[in-house]
Amino acid sequence: MSSQVLEQQDYRLRAFMVGLRAALPLTLAIVPWGLLAGSFALEAGLSGVEGQAMSVFVFAGAVQLVVLGMIGTNAGLSAILITTFLITSRHFLYGMSMRSHMSQLPLRWRLALGFLLTDELFALTGTKPPEQFNRWHALGIGLSLYMGWNLATAAGIIAGQQIPNMESLGLEFAVAATFIALVVPGVRKVSTLCAVFTALLTSVACELYQVETGLLIASLLGMAAGTASAYLLGEPLESQEGEA
Repeated sequence: MSSQVLEQQDYRLRAFMVGLRAALPLTLAIVPWGLLAGSFALEAGLSGVEGQAMSVFVFAGAVQLVVLGMIGTNAGLSAILITTFLITSRHFLYGMSMRSHMSQLPLRWRLALGFLLTDELFALTGTKPPEQFNRWHALGIGLSLYMGWNLATAAGIIAGQQIPNMESLGLEFAVAATFIALVVPGVRKVSTLCAVFTALLTSVACELYQVETGLLIASLLGMAAGTASAYLLGEPLESQEGEA
């Protein structure tokens, strides 16, 4: 094997390991979330295998928690599908934003990274310029989160059989804590701050008035407020550092 091939393999491995390490804090943060997903699966009437399969094949975080709650209340299939679409609609925006990052990759890479695309993966890779994107680094991040989520789900299924009413432990705060950790470091401009506060206030208002599409409305208004404030303040929509 030539030295050039060995160097290339070494480079890929190092990029992959850097991605694993970069995702480790966020992987630990979603463990309580995964524990809830496992225990909720049992409470919704699913078997342990079915609950684990949901994390293996769906890998959707908040969607799993919401859908499991709806299954537990015998909600209809159409209601579950509509709710899933609304909650995951932000991934269309992630995909559009990262199109320039991955459009040149082979189909197998686009499918793999598309499946692994989460809020955390987008926060760590999607806000950087396309020329700084590394597929092996992104794969390391995605697999770290995927394995952490599935191991936490398995632990939740086991614990759910031994500890009743795990939701009373307050583990769901991990959801809010994870998103706070993702958003706060990215607030570096006035326009970004406007977008965050607009989305925050809108989401709270929609929750108070029980608006089912509140997440989508908050996202759209937040983007509109950020874009408008950037225009009024004369800020570039994308800086040279790749900030959104």
